[in-house]
This record gives sequence, structure tokens and C-alpha cells, in this order.
Amino acid sequence: MARLLVLRSAPYHRSHLSATATFLLSPSNSKHPHSASASASFPSTARRILLPSPLRVPARAIESSPGTTKQEPTPAAGEGEAQEPPPPAASAFEVEELGWGTQLAVKLRMLVAPPWKRVRKGSVLNMKLRGEISDQLKTRFSSGLSLPQICENFVKAAYDPRISGIYLHIEPLRCGWGKVDEIRRHIVDFKKSGKFVVGYMPVCGEKEYYLACACGELYAPPSAYVALFGLTVQQTFLRGVLEKVGIEPEIQRIGRYKSAGDQLARKSMSNEVREMLATLLDNIYGNWLDTISSNHGKKKEEIEEFINSGVYQVARLKEEGWITDLLYDDEVMAMLKERVGQKDKKSLRMVDYSKYSRVSKWTLGLQGGGEQIAVIRASGSITRTRSPLSVPSSGIIAEQLIEKIRTVRESEKYKAVILRIDSPGGDALASDLMWREIRLLADTKPVVASMSDVAASGGYYMAMAAPVIVAEKLTLTGSIGVVTGKFILQKLYERIDFNKEIISKGRYAELNAADQRPLRPDEAELFEKSAQNAYALFRDKAAMSRSMNVDQMETVAQGRVWSGQDAASRGLVDSLGGFSQALAIAKQKANIPHDRKVQLVEISKPSPTLPEILSGIGSSLLGVDRAVKGVLQDVTSLNGVQARMDGILFERLEDLSGENQLLLLVWISNVTNSETKTAWAINFVEKDRFVGGSED
Repeated sequence: MARLLVLRSAPYHRSHLSATATFLLSPSNSKHPHSASASASFPSTARRILLPSPLRVPARAIESSPGTTKQEPTPAAGEGEAQEPPPPAASAFEVEELGWGTQLAVKLRMLVAPPWKRVRKGSVLNMKLRGEISDQLKTRFSSGLSLPQICENFVKAAYDPRISGIYLHIEPLRCGWGKVDEIRRHIVDFKKSGKFVVGYMPVCGEKEYYLACACGELYAPPSAYVALFGLTVQQTFLRGVLEKVGIEPEIQRIGRYKSAGDQLARKSMSNEVREMLATLLDNIYGNWLDTISSNHGKKKEEIEEFINSGVYQVARLKEEGWITDLLYDDEVMAMLKERVGQKDKKSLRMVDYSKYSRVSKWTLGLQGGGEQIAVIRASGSITRTRSPLSVPSSGIIAEQLIEKIRTVRESEKYKAVILRIDSPGGDALASDLMWREIRLLADTKPVVASMSDVAASGGYYMAMAAPVIVAEKLTLTGSIGVVTGKFILQKLYERIDFNKEIISKGRYAELNAADQRPLRPDEAELFEKSAQNAYALFRDKAAMSRSMNVDQMETVAQGRVWSGQDAASRGLVDSLGGFSQALAIAKQKANIPHDRKVQLVEISKPSPTLPEILSGIGSSLLGVDRAVKGVLQDVTSLNGVQARMDGILFERLEDLSGENQLLLLVWISNVTNSETKTAWAINFVEKDRFVGGSED
């Protein structure tokens, strides 16, 4: 049966077919503003976060750089009208001098540290930021970068007497603006330690420069690739392609901004979706201009004029003061070697990201205090149960996360909980089951939801269970909507001389089974009613969770994707900021003094598996096996109502090289199941993404 349809309502991701009927849709990545600022914004209802004004929380190794939150309620946003959020609050990060006793203990711990945790004095921390950045912790055998470990490395390096400074290699990034802002905030905070942070950028796009310009010095090779042309958003449509092969999508859209079904049902962008994407793009581009102009001390108009001139020559960046100088990597390292006073003929003494991630906070005297705050991380696509095809990076498996939530709820040692979400959604039933458990958890202790790049549809479903929601300025969130769809393959079957007959009992027994004929009028009516019912359940539960009436929620639902700042002014989010902002609020809610250290306990901390260990020793054959397994996991888990964004499938395929994609296409062509083959082929063809510094 070919009833599949899981598509993202987001601007810069791909559409995605799968075996399902009704879906709650959602979006994709995010971005945030100025250097190290975090701002507070409150919902347009009676829900207010009552915090001291200002709330200052000195940053520790176990606490990123929290901002301040002012008690400035936003006026009610009647009928979904945007309200101006409070101005960003200043960062409160301070590097405090450790007591003599702690300093002595630190020296002793460094002396007895095992070889793989030792760092030579005068070393430079070298971190290469490129590609995807996960919001989950990684084991030593896992590949890729971890946002919490990157941020922790910045804090540790600020206190570590063996580290003279940081040398950042910044290359094309494939993460959202939320993660970029979290890292940028830590760069700015690290500079307060008095140590240098030098950036090196061989490829310059909007997102890379946004991050790199926070460094004290920024260098690029004379041959660097530069493409500062602005940002775009694209949406592609398959209706014409499907018609040519005899496939007719049967789509029910509930909500004016529901873009998920559009990519299959339409041949052009609707006015509502155009409005939504234009608003998101305005937010991203406006924030980019604000940040860059503030960094350079220029007017936004000057920055925009420079970009509109078409910047492709790296020499122009130097001429305009956008970078410090044009130097090759070896020249920068020679300069740093002289700066740190290394007089031998050896190369610059450096410690890389992977090794420094193994240095514990305890070694540096930065361990937390007595009170414990649990951190539950939920990243990726949502499924209800673990399947045989599940891999360590399968995303959020509801039955496993629920076990962890219950463990935290039953324990009295945790004073508060931070639920960190980076998810486009997924299975709606799984989302609802987790929503229930999070609500029960919130009855026993303070729970603060912290959004990363995206927390939309099923991701927002989870977040709205928490009494307090914190988002980055450009987190993509909301997407409270439903789309139902299936494929009618009558013409395709006729073309390939394929026949399908069904014997059934019950008036609507063939509703989901019959794809060889169009829906009868009574079937179509039931099809629409089921979608309307799914939407009403989602919307009403969101209204109850956010203390709104249904009419208020309806104005901000309709399947619309909001940026964090717009969501905050409409009551979907309580405060703007990163993880440290969520931590500050959690401490306040748990009646923990803001200047007291706490111990953060990672409940979702991974343990190395045999496949990870083996993959750490050598890559899997052609890199196809793991990608195929992950893709199959997505396909096989997409049954029933989906509260998700499209593009999860294709993101995995993009990680493969060209020849591996070809091998995967060959594999697809040999699939015997015609419905699976059709779904895979269409998924592989369809592409929908941001261009020019945004999410690939």
C-alpha cells in the first residue's frame, strides 16, 4: 500500500515519503543573535517566569555562560500579533580565580593524570569545527562533533593553566543557527579569560563568518573560497513528476501554513507558505546583519551594501577589515608558536578537540557542588519503540526516554531537570506518551525545556509539557499542524500492467489498503475527519499546556513554523537564550542560590557499543551499511500519525559520497517491493534546502 507522506514544513529540508497516513508536521534548523547575549521573553498569557531582576549566574565549568533575565512581561499578543520582546540581556560569564587549596589540588591531579588526559604547559587548544554538530554527548569511539563537549572545552580551557589559547579551524557547517549561537556565545565568553582565540577560515559563507567573527583574530589563506552573497530559501515540488509516472497524491491539509503536503500536492508555493518562509528568512538575515554590523561597529546598511556588491574575493575581506590578515595555516601556527613563547624547532604544541574532551572538569577543580540537576537530551527523529534496525544515532526512542524520565522522577537526588530538545518530530503517539511522562515529572520537580536548532511538531509536543520553555532566537519551533496523505497508483499500475485485487469486510476496510483506485466520497470524508481530529487533539493539548484558550492557540497554530523570537512573543516560548539560560531558570525554580555550583548529571550519556568501537578503528565498507541501516530505520518506523518534519531520510543520504549514493540507487533499483521502490526513488530525487550559508 502506497500511502506515505512525511514532509517538513520547513524551508530548507527535503521532503520524505513513508508508510503512513496522518502527520503532524514541522520544520528545521535555527539561528540566534549577538555575541554572548541571551534575552528573555514571556508568553502572551498569564504564564510568567518570576525571576529576580536581574538574575546573574556566574558561569562555571558545569554551567555555560548564562544570561540575565528581566521581569519585563510582553503585552498580550492578541490574534497572533507580534510583540516586541525585551532587549537581549548581557552575559554574566566571569572567570573566577580558584582558591589556593583548589589550585594545589589541581596541580596534583594534573601530575597523576593518565597519559591520555595529560596536556603540556603552554599548549594551544585546536578545535576544527566543520560539518554536523550533534546536541548529544559522544563516546570516545564516536565520530563527529558534540555541542556540549565543544562548549565544555571552552570553559575548561578558560580555567586550565596549561592552555595558552584556542586556535579554531572553521569550515563549512551543517548545523542550525541555534548551535552556532551557542558556540559563538562561548567564544565571546572565553575571551574574558584574557587568553587568545584565533580563527582560521579557508571557506567563508554567511554561517561560517557569523561564527568566526567572534574570534579575537581571524585569518584566511590567500586562496580562500568566499561566497558572501546573501541567504535564500527554496522549496521544490513533485506533483508534475508524480503525474508523469502515474502517481496521484491524495492530500488533506489542515491549517493554512501546512507546507508538508504541498511538495507532493502542488506545483508551486502557496501564498501562506511564501509568507511563512519569507518571515523566517527575514529573521535569519536581519539577525545576521545586526550581529555583523555590531561586530564591526558599522551600520546595517553598510554591511548590506557590502554584501550586495557580491563578495567572492578574500582580499576584499582584508581590505574592509572583515578579517585580520591573509595567512596560510603554517604561518598562523608559526605566529602562535612565537606568541606562546615556544622556542624549540618542533611544531606548535597543540591539543586537539578529541583529546581535550577527555580532560575531566574534576582535574581542573571545576566539578559541581552538592545539588544535582538532571539533564535529559532528546535529539533526532522520534519513534515509539526500538527496532532491529535501530543504530546508536537512531534518534529519540520513546520507550527508552520514558524509562529515563521515570528514573529521574522517582529519584529525590535531582533538584530540577533540564530537558534539552533538538528534534523535528516523528511519531505522534510516541510524542504524546513522552508529553504525558514529562508532565508527571514536572509535578515532582522543576522542569525547564531548552530548545537547540529545532523543536518543532513532535519536538514542540515534548517541550510544551515543561512549565518553562527556553529557545534560541532562531530556533525553529511550533509547527502545530496535521497533514494526511496517501498515494493513488491506479494509472501507474495500468502503465506497468500491474493488477491488485482486495477482498474486504467493513465499509471502510479498504481506506488505507486500496491504492489501485481513487477514494470514494464517503472514504474521502472520513479521511478528512481523521485529519481534523488529529489536528484538534494536538492544538487543544498545546493550548492547555501553554495556558491559552483554544482560540488563542488557533491563531499561532495552523501548522506555522516560528522562529524562537516570534514564538516567544506569541506565548509558545517563555524565554530566549541557550543552555545556560535554562540552567539559571532551573536553579531559580529549585530555590538554589544563583552563585552556588551545582552538579549536572547527564541522564542520556551514551556508552560505547561494539559497532562504534569498530567504526572508530576502521570505517565500514564504503560507508553505505550504516547509512542504509539508518534510512531503513526511518522507513520502517513511519506507521500511524506523524508529528515530524520532512528531510530526515535525505539528510542521512547526503552524508554519502557520490559513488556511494550511486551504489545506494543500485540497491534501491533491486528492491522487489514496488511501493518501497517508489518511495525510495522519490525520496532520492527530491531536494529542498537553504542556499548561501544556511542549512544544507
